Amino acid sequence: MDELIDILDAQGNYTGKTTMRSEAHKKGLFHPSIHVWLYTKNTEVLIQQRARNKDTHPGLWDVSVAGHIGAGEDIVDSAIREVKEEIGVDLLEKELQKIGVFKYSYLHRKDLLDCEFHHTFLSELKVPFSALKRQESEVDDLGLISIPTFRKELESNVISRKYVPYEMEYYDFVLNAIQTRL
Repeated sequence: MDELIDILDAQGNYTGKTTMRSEAHKKGLFHPSIHVWLYTKNTEVLIQQRARNKDTHPGLWDVSVAGHIGAGEDIVDSAIREVKEEIGVDLLEKELQKIGVFKYSYLHRKDLLDCEFHHTFLSELKVPFSALKRQESEVDDLGLISIPTFRKELESNVISRKYVPYEMEYYDFVLNAIQTRL
C-alpha cells in the first residue's frame, strides 16, 4: 500500500517535504519508520516473516513489527498503530521503550533504494503467542526465537540469509537492550 510520508535529510531531520512512499523508494529519499521488538520474560524475541509480495525483503524474517510513519503522524502513535495492524496487539504508550534511531540504506534494485531512519522500540509481549493475529497482506508467519539461538543464526553466514540484512551492530544493540530488561 502506498502512503504519504515525510522526507528527511541525510541526518534524519524533517525537511518539511512529503511524498508517496513509492516515490521515496524510487529516488532513495530518507524517511522515518518504526521498529518494535517484542520479547518475552522467557528470553524469546518475536520475529515476523515478511509477506512474499512485499517490495522490500520479501519472505525474509524481520523485526516483530515494522512500518512507515505516515506524513505528520506521531512516532509513538505510528508504533502503536503498526503493532495493532500487523499482529493484533493493543499497546499503550507506557509499554513502549524507545532505544534509539538507526540510519539504514539498502539498494534492492536500480529503481528501489530504501533509505530510512528506524525509530526503534522495545516492549514486553504480554499476550500468549496463540492470541496474535497476523496481517496476512504484510506478514506470512510469526515465530518466537530464543536470544541465544537468534544470535547464533545471525552469526552464521548461511542461516543469516533468512533475515533482513541489518548491520550486526544493530541486531546486537537490540538484543543487548532486551537482555538488560529481563
